[in-house]
Amino acid sequence: MTTMPNRWLIALAGVVMQVALGAVYAWSVFRIPLTQAYGWSIAEVTLAFTIAIFVLGFAAFAGGLWMRRVGPRQVALAAGAFYGLGVFLASFAGGRLWLLYCSYGLIGGVGLGLGYIVPVATLVKWFPDRRGMITGIAVAGFGSGALITAPLATRLIAQVGALNTFAILGVVYLIAVMGAACFMQNPPDGYRPPGWAPSAVQQRQRSARTYTLREATATWQWYGLWALLFLNTTAGIAIISQAGPMAQEIAQVTPATAASLVGVIAIANGAGRFLWAWLSDFIGRRAVFLLMFPIQAVIFALLPAVESFAVLTALACAVLLCYGGGFGTMPAFAADYFGAENVGPIYGLMLTAWGFAGVLGPMLIAGLRQSTGQYDEALYILAGLMFLSTAIPVFVGAPARGTQPPQGVPAKVV
Repeated sequence: MTTMPNRWLIALAGVVMQVALGAVYAWSVFRIPLTQAYGWSIAEVTLAFTIAIFVLGFAAFAGGLWMRRVGPRQVALAAGAFYGLGVFLASFAGGRLWLLYCSYGLIGGVGLGLGYIVPVATLVKWFPDRRGMITGIAVAGFGSGALITAPLATRLIAQVGALNTFAILGVVYLIAVMGAACFMQNPPDGYRPPGWAPSAVQQRQRSARTYTLREATATWQWYGLWALLFLNTTAGIAIISQAGPMAQEIAQVTPATAASLVGVIAIANGAGRFLWAWLSDFIGRRAVFLLMFPIQAVIFALLPAVESFAVLTALACAVLLCYGGGFGTMPAFAADYFGAENVGPIYGLMLTAWGFAGVLGPMLIAGLRQSTGQYDEALYILAGLMFLSTAIPVFVGAPARGTQPPQGVPAKVV
């Protein structure tokens, strides 16, 4: 008789994998060293990060489809190989931007996407009793990855240079992701934790049927969730992409102190993924977004007036709590509306929103900073965008319950 694996051990391995992948959020500590060493512009350096996040979204969709055929372990092993190799090859970029884009951006981005979807899609099947909490845990590691990497990379850059730092980190990432991949596996079909039955709240939130990818994308609700993720991500990733330089320019702090901001907001990013997702199990997924958007609108409107590093840190943390909350809540949101069985490809395709936001957010803030010499205009634009976004969760009700997929008719708001 086959022994049932410990689902919490699988969850722990998923967190380890996500921490290594989430190191991508420490990119801003490379921005100034690379611009100074090679004369590249802010936008040119930021584009490497942008490419990685854009590719991530599409690679996550491919990974979700691939998992349906081969299971999570093989996809996770491939993720480790692509991600580690991509970061390692960035060490050969020298003054060649195209090589940085192809290595860190393209190859590394493929690894990021393949790896990101594995713990999310796997753990939501192992924890039907705690969907919000477990998806929050699953992606909290990704949000917290920069907490470890930012200070480590800053020290390595000072000692061995940016390119050698890429080489060292690439090897570390490969080992960490491939090691965690060995624990990834799906539960048996129809798995339920012993003694568990859905509560009345869980039954109300969840679809009465399992949707295929084709059926899910035939509903307007899928596109509504995509828009929520896209808009929420655009705001937070703009801050992530410029956190270190923003701190140095706005608060006049040293690079080491600025790197500490990257680490602190990484904590907020990770905490938000868990806290908002956990809260969504009680107040509902839509209510979470109804809170997060106006909070961010106010914060972005206040940021241009900030001069204190402490205040900047507090406001940036609040934005990153909301940013993380979107990623923590959305996998459970998708599983509630369309069922957990096909959440890999359904949510994987939804992560293309992350890819497009990864282009809009960083390029908006970097482009306006380059052209105007300050961040104010970009921050006000983001404030307006968050204010307008508040209307969307009001209307994105669950698909109609029943045996047939809805035909594009909006569900009643409940």
